Amino acid sequence: MREIILASGSPRRKELLLAAGIPFSVRAGSVDETTDLEDPESIVRELSGRKCLRAAADGEDGVYLGADTVVACKDPCRVLGKPADEEDAVRMLKMLQGTGHRVWTGVTMAQKRDGSVIRSVTEAAKTDVTVVPMTEDEIRSYVSTGEPMDKAGAYGIQGLFSRYIEKIDGSYANVVGLPVHIVYRILRMWGF
Repeated sequence: MREIILASGSPRRKELLLAAGIPFSVRAGSVDETTDLEDPESIVRELSGRKCLRAAADGEDGVYLGADTVVACKDPCRVLGKPADEEDAVRMLKMLQGTGHRVWTGVTMAQKRDGSVIRSVTEAAKTDVTVVPMTEDEIRSYVSTGEPMDKAGAYGIQGLFSRYIEKIDGSYANVVGLPVHIVYRILRMWGF
């Protein structure tokens, strides 16, 4: 398999690709992540596309991968990105504790050949996650570790927060930040 180009600096996405045996290099750039969209699936599709196509526009020929993850509370539907600060992380975790929510990740892959994108595809995965009830002290103690500060929804399922996860329905890798099964399926479909 040839190497893909990951349009993300996320250490979690790198770990997932390494664990799956998918060779990659990183070409992380910055893109504007503001959007007027409100539907979580539409948001992650749009933002993963922006990230992927921006990296492809600036890079050499190859296969590019962009991804974006958000957490969405179910009732009412509110999209949670990365917390702005510790109090924002506390606010988010109070919303999530004792209830279920959805994690959405958009995946866009594009193949660039002879300087032009010749094909691209965008998909999204969702996983339902249930968090046990948490006390104020548990929430603040977790936030004080710094772990939630660069993660959508203010938690990392693969870290300390795993003790508060009651159940998941869907892809665990999706909650970490990259539904690897989608990446592999697209690569296989494209003959890589």
